[in-house]
Amino acid sequence: MKQAENMKQRFLTFSMIDETLKLKDKAAIVTGAGRGIGRAIALAFAREGAHLVVVSRTLSEVEETAAQIGALGRCASCLQIDVSRKEDVANMVKSTLRQFGRIDVLVNNAGILGPVGPLVENDARDWMETIRVNLVGTFLCCKAVLPVMISQRKGKIINLSGGGATFPRPRFSAYAASKGAVVSLTSTLAEEVKDFNIQINAIAPGAVYTRLHEQVLNAGSKAGKKELDVSKRAKETAGTPPEVPADLAVFLASDESDGLTGRLISAVWDEWRNMSKERIEEIMSRELYTMRRIDDVFFSVQRRNSGTNVKP
Repeated sequence: MKQAENMKQRFLTFSMIDETLKLKDKAAIVTGAGRGIGRAIALAFAREGAHLVVVSRTLSEVEETAAQIGALGRCASCLQIDVSRKEDVANMVKSTLRQFGRIDVLVNNAGILGPVGPLVENDARDWMETIRVNLVGTFLCCKAVLPVMISQRKGKIINLSGGGATFPRPRFSAYAASKGAVVSLTSTLAEEVKDFNIQINAIAPGAVYTRLHEQVLNAGSKAGKKELDVSKRAKETAGTPPEVPADLAVFLASDESDGLTGRLISAVWDEWRNMSKERIEEIMSRELYTMRRIDDVFFSVQRRNSGTNVKP
């Protein structure tokens, strides 16, 4: 109890520091925050004034993240959480409310690569574990925080997509299926809660070099030549800096993105840095940044030297 009171006091103290910060005094949860993209997002949030609960299945990693957030002058607590366990997720939400009294932002970043290789060779238990962590974990976290956000009539949820969500990714069927489902969940849930001033979007982070790439390289020929080349290139060049998707997460968590919901935004390729309120209104009036079946009836693609004028 004393620790919780101290956290609340620091929370109030820092509320008077800087009015220009994009996430000033917002209370955020970031899952999978022990390394890679999750840690980068947590630190970016802290730099913009947020206070955080950072969670991971590996306590030592998330403790280091919390220490770095504390060094930035923000409140942070760390929890050892398995997002695929309902009880763990419930404790995560209770802990956040005990410390901050509200939940403004949830980032569902926790995820695993799952089995690599042709589906017929995949272990069924490993395949289903990938779905449990990547998809069910996202579902459980959303389900747990939404009653809080609905009562607040405000909130932001950011889900992490990944390779294979919008195109075939052979030899990574579990990961691709789980991430495609996360994008579909994002758009569906966004429609359910839009009347409560809650926005839910997904991020395509780009080829950030993380432990998942290391697992691809370790898989060798099972991953296939194309995937091995991508991971080798990411290792050699360090890939997309994790700060790029982290900056996009800040935008989606901030008031700057108000009104934008149910969309899949690419951290690398989409023009989100200059997304004005007018542009958001235009996006929401069309089917931009969504997954739709292109059939030349309801949805078409503009091609060079073609007479197709229907825009998605």
